[in-house]
Amino acid sequence: MGRHGVCMMDIRAMTLDDIQAVSALEQRVYPEPWSESVFHDELAQPNRRYLIAVEGDEIVGYAGMMVILEDAHITTMSVAPAARGNGIAKRMMVRLIDLALAAGAKHLTLEVRRSNESAQALYRKFGLAPVGVRKDYYLNEDALIMWASDIDKADYEERLRRVREEL
Repeated sequence: MGRHGVCMMDIRAMTLDDIQAVSALEQRVYPEPWSESVFHDELAQPNRRYLIAVEGDEIVGYAGMMVILEDAHITTMSVAPAARGNGIAKRMMVRLIDLALAAGAKHLTLEVRRSNESAQALYRKFGLAPVGVRKDYYLNEDALIMWASDIDKADYEERLRRVREEL
């Protein structure tokens, strides 16, 4: 933590050298974690963008997305339990959306556990709203499908500006 409780960290593109540490965090956080080979495969795809949040020399969060035509799909996001509540996920979301817009995306989507109310609240700040359910998407748990449309328009730009001000 930095002075005044502000998290001092860097968000940067994930590299192959980061996979082992990201995979270790994934193992701690999820009951059905992705393997290192999945992260290798994801980073090899040209339409994928992966970020890590680094505090000191520790990876405290990661997030990924794929962009297919006009749709940006957030595929994963996680923050180390000890680092939660410091705005890391919000900062990663802003960076992912910037990357999505740079890639020509007009819409944003993701799946989130029905039980993960804090993540849903974060995603709502970014204009994502529930549009459906994927039954048993996670280990015996449904996922809410959330969407934000027209992220390339002025209204969404204003929303993003307000979120940035909170950082």
